[in-house]
Amino acid sequence: MGRRKLRTGYTTGACAAAAAKAAVLALAGTFPEKVEIPFPDGKRRTLPVHRIWRRDETAGASVIKDAGDDPDVTNGVEVVVTVERQSRKHGRILLRGGEGVGRVTKPGLPVPVGEPAINPVPRRMIREAIQEALSGKPWSLIVTVSIPGGERIAEKTLNPRLGIVGGLSILGTTGIVKPLSSEAWLATIESSLSVARAAGHRRVVLSFGRASEVAHMKHYGLPEELYILMGDFVEFALRRVRDFGFREVWLCGQWAKLLKCASVADSPPRVREPYGFTTHVRHGVLRGPETVALLKQWGFRGLFPRRERFNTAREVFLSLETRPIRAREAVFREVLRRVRRLALHFAGNLKVRVTLVNYRREVIFEL
Repeated sequence: MGRRKLRTGYTTGACAAAAAKAAVLALAGTFPEKVEIPFPDGKRRTLPVHRIWRRDETAGASVIKDAGDDPDVTNGVEVVVTVERQSRKHGRILLRGGEGVGRVTKPGLPVPVGEPAINPVPRRMIREAIQEALSGKPWSLIVTVSIPGGERIAEKTLNPRLGIVGGLSILGTTGIVKPLSSEAWLATIESSLSVARAAGHRRVVLSFGRASEVAHMKHYGLPEELYILMGDFVEFALRRVRDFGFREVWLCGQWAKLLKCASVADSPPRVREPYGFTTHVRHGVLRGPETVALLKQWGFRGLFPRRERFNTAREVFLSLETRPIRAREAVFREVLRRVRRLALHFAGNLKVRVTLVNYRREVIFEL
C-alpha cells in the first residue's frame, strides 16, 4: 500500500486574515459561511467561517485553525477577529492583540517591543483581506485578533523565552502549514538567535533537546536568552550562529546525538536539503554494533569484550558509565573532540565548547 499524501493546513496568520474579512463583511451586513482571501504566493484560497456576528458598529468572526497533518500545538484553536467602526472616515486600520495573543517584550524579533506578536506577513494578509471586504469604503477600523485559551497554550511553546508574553504569536510566511516541515523550527532558531544578539550576548548554547538544555541551565546558570533549541538541525544552527556574529558557541547534548556528529567529523556530509546535515534518523542510524565498531576504530578496542552485545548506542553509553573513570573519560574526550571538529567545519573560527549530558539530566563531561 502506498503512503498517504500528508494534508497541508493554514497558519494562524491566514486564519486571522479570513476571520478579519468575514468580520468586515458582517459589519457591512453580509454574513458569509466561507471567505476567499489572497495568499502571499498570489493564489486565492477559501476558508470556512466558524462564527460570525454583529452588534451595532462592532462585528466579529472566527476561523478554526486546521493545521492539516502537521502536529501543531495550535491545531484546532479558534482565531477570533473583531472589528469596530470608528466615526472618522480616513480609512485607518488599527491592529491590536486581544486575549490569547502575546505581546513582544524583547528586541530582536520582526515585531517591535510593545506590539502584539502578529508577524509582518500576517499583518499584510489581514490588511489585504480587510481592504477586499471594504470594497473602497473609507471606514476606519479597530481590528482585534484574539485566541481564546492562547495564553495557556503558549506555555507549551518557546514564546516565553523569546519575550512574547500573554499568549501565542500570529505566524506564517506563506499562509500554508506544510506537514512535518522544517520551516517552523528553522524560523524559531533564527528568532532565538536574533533575540540573543539583541540582548547583547556574544555566545549561545545550542542544544539537541530540552533534557540536555535543562541540565546545562541547572549546571551553569547562564541567562535564558543564550539557549537555542536546535533539535536535529546541526549544520543550519552552527552556520547561522556564525552569520549572526557570535564569538562562541556551546554544543550541548546527550550521548547518541553527540556520537552521531562525531561519526561524520572526518568526512562531513554534503546534504541536499538547504538546512544541511542533521542528526535525524533519516540521515543514518547508529545502533549498538555500529557504535562499538566506531569506538574500536578510534582506539578503544579493549573496552568491549566479545561477549558483550548492545542493541542501541544508549546501551553502549550505560555500559561505559560502569567503567573506571579514566577509561570512560578517555572515550568521552575523543567523542567530544570530534564533535568540536565538525562544529568548526560548519561554524568557522568560532570558539566551540561541547558538553555531554547523561540520561539522568546531569552534566558529566565538557571539552
